[in-house]
Amino acid sequence: MPVCETSARRLPKSLRWLCGMFVALLLTVGISGCNYVVLLGYLIGGPPSIEPDYDALSGKSMTDKGVVVAVACFAPKEVLYDFSRIDRELARFVSMRLHQHEIKVIQPDVIQQWIDENKDYDEPEEIGLGVGATHLIYIDLTQFTIYEENSQDLYRGRSEAFVTVYELDKKEGTGEQVYSKEMISRFPLAVPRSAQEVSRPAFLMQYLTRLSEEIGRLFYEHYTGDDISDAA
Repeated sequence: MPVCETSARRLPKSLRWLCGMFVALLLTVGISGCNYVVLLGYLIGGPPSIEPDYDALSGKSMTDKGVVVAVACFAPKEVLYDFSRIDRELARFVSMRLHQHEIKVIQPDVIQQWIDENKDYDEPEEIGLGVGATHLIYIDLTQFTIYEENSQDLYRGRSEAFVTVYELDKKEGTGEQVYSKEMISRFPLAVPRSAQEVSRPAFLMQYLTRLSEEIGRLFYEHYTGDDISDAA
């Protein structure tokens, strides 16, 4: 039995498949030089990841040991008039996203209960201190709609917000702003959706899913190409 055949059979099935795919792609697209290495890297490790904006600017991470995050959202009356619970829902969706990416978060119900019982709080960081968090992610949702501009027959989620992080000192009872980011969101990215194709509640949930992902990406790693499915 030839040595090369013996070696190939000893390779794990998954690795043999990977090598086969690599060779097939080389033969198909005819790439050369250092592109071999780039393509092999894609096959083994997947597409390049994008560092969270918070990590890049602060030099810290929400996954650091001991970090406990509270998420709160404020929306003005003109937004709440059409979407009465959007502040609560967005905070819940973002908390869920962070939890899915191994960031320790305080239950949204606990945070909302504190807000309901302390409606006269003066500064956002009081929320995080009140529920025992080390960091507060505060979303100031200045604009929010699910309709395309000048249309009630087309859906396109549109919002603007400021996302601010406060690092909290429980012993001193103080908080320091360590990060802030203005966000402008549009969904779908390419074309709006007809109101005849999807119900208002269903599209609202779709947009909250998308918007919470956009905010979440400020704090966890994501990948090039993740937006392709949200184009339409």
